[in-house]
Amino acid sequence: MSRTTILVAGAVVVALGAAAGGGYYFFSKPTVLSVRTETVRTRDLEAVVSASGKIQPKRQVNISANTMGKVTRLAVEEGQRVKAGQFLLEIDPRSLAGQLQRGEAGVAAAQSGLLQARTVVEQARATLELARQQLKRTEELWKEGLTTRENLEKGQNDVKVRQAELASREQEIRTRDEQIKQEQASLATTKYNLSQIIINAPMDGIVTRRNIEEGETAVVGTMNNAGTVLLTIADMSVIEAEVEVDETDIPTVSLGQEAKVTIDAVPDRTFRGKVTEIGNSPIQAATGTTGQKATNFKVVVTITEPVPDVRPGFTCTAEIVTNRRVNAVAVPIQSMTVREMLFDASGQLIHEPPPVRKRQKPGAATDQVPSQAEPQPGQTRKETEGVFVLNDGKAVFTPVKVGIAGERYFEVLSGLKAADAVVTGPFASVRQLADGETVTVEDLSAAKKP
Repeated sequence: MSRTTILVAGAVVVALGAAAGGGYYFFSKPTVLSVRTETVRTRDLEAVVSASGKIQPKRQVNISANTMGKVTRLAVEEGQRVKAGQFLLEIDPRSLAGQLQRGEAGVAAAQSGLLQARTVVEQARATLELARQQLKRTEELWKEGLTTRENLEKGQNDVKVRQAELASREQEIRTRDEQIKQEQASLATTKYNLSQIIINAPMDGIVTRRNIEEGETAVVGTMNNAGTVLLTIADMSVIEAEVEVDETDIPTVSLGQEAKVTIDAVPDRTFRGKVTEIGNSPIQAATGTTGQKATNFKVVVTITEPVPDVRPGFTCTAEIVTNRRVNAVAVPIQSMTVREMLFDASGQLIHEPPPVRKRQKPGAATDQVPSQAEPQPGQTRKETEGVFVLNDGKAVFTPVKVGIAGERYFEVLSGLKAADAVVTGPFASVRQLADGETVTVEDLSAAKKP
């Protein structure tokens, strides 16, 4: 082997050794997580419950027929505005007109029967009076011994028969009176039904639905079958949003709370409203649905400003403001995290030394929060909600008690004060952070420069 070859081999060995030593030093060198921070300050917060539903008028009337028959006249179209008392439609009156004539004839016949019964009663009274006079004469003859006992008893029995006949005739009069009342009630019902063949608008509004055409037959509802809904008139002057609120949010919703309503058919606009009704029973699932369904309650939001070109059934979303805070210390939602922290017997937080985080070799698993040692006697570990506060280049875990939740911030009740710098991201860094770990803060202004 030549001297040159030996020198080359030696150089390769030295280079490999240097590379191995450098790699060991690189991967054993502690790493520092890079984080983003935000300064805590006071903000105005609103707690909002969001729910979706449909637009409905406050007052809506479904018009059905009280009498069965063919529609002979129809004067309105769907979408037409109507005034209270305006003619809408008419049902064929011929069948009811025949019933009216029969009813009037029935009343007349009952009244005629009553007059006849009264005449018969007068005859029965006259017959009874005659029988009584005959009995009186027979009793006088009996006292004088000028008649037989048979004639006396016959006269007495004749009076009893005439009395029973009179009572029967008088009862017949009472029966005739009741028959007249029955016929008159039937006639009144027929007259009422006849008055219902012409249907007028019960209120000002819009015809939002028309389920009948001229020439079709209107069906009257029964106990088991719903009648034909001919027309639906809605008063669109007062509009409501009927939304379904999840059971977990219902305790925070109360009457009078302000709300913002957005309607899909009216883009780029928000309408103010107030909660006017909260359901006491959950919304029943539709028949035939399978699987677990969320429990929702109906909440009605009355919109307090005009809505242009609105129609019943429009899809909407209501954001109900359930709480407000003015100048509240607020922390970003993404800063909140949960750690298993160590506490002493008095409940004081114990800050343990942070672990040394080493660089990971290519292909190695991502760093997680290192496992902690077993607590000493009297100490306990429990999951604690809090944030990481930047303090002298270290991320110190600080338990935080929060209040209402706004769109992007939590209200801080205790644990933080204004001007504290809290770690907000990146998410992977927040997930890996340990209490007291040294971090570097990203310079976002430098990253934005071209």
